[in-house]
Amino acid sequence: MTTSPERQAIAERQLCGLVNGLAQLIAEHVRTRAATLGLTASQATALREMSGPMTMRELAERMTCEPSNTTFVIDKLEKQGLVERHPHPTDRRAKHLVLTPEGGELRERLLALLAVESPLSVLSTQEQDVLHGLLERAVIRP
Repeated sequence: MTTSPERQAIAERQLCGLVNGLAQLIAEHVRTRAATLGLTASQATALREMSGPMTMRELAERMTCEPSNTTFVIDKLEKQGLVERHPHPTDRRAKHLVLTPEGGELRERLLALLAVESPLSVLSTQEQDVLHGLLERAVIRP
């Protein structure tokens, strides 16, 4: 007979496997779509997250990585003429990352590609909202 803690451990292992599997599918989706535009997955993630001017630290938080890794990615995007560093309007120590017109156009193309056959597209908008809420509850604790 299976004990309650054992059942809990099995259920948690299965759930973790599903979450990890979904994360891998999403990562592969981003990688393949990014490659069609001549980008790495990290560059695509940075462009996807740059919905407006932001600091390197803000972008690193959105990309869930260290600011030093983000600096490397932004250096590459800047060399490609897709991103510029501008003085921050209120903090003279910080720089604002801003997409160039070319960067904005590439971001739009990327977003359109990422929407095609996304691993999450099998879920309705309502199901995605439910999943978002559940994952947010599990990740963000009061």
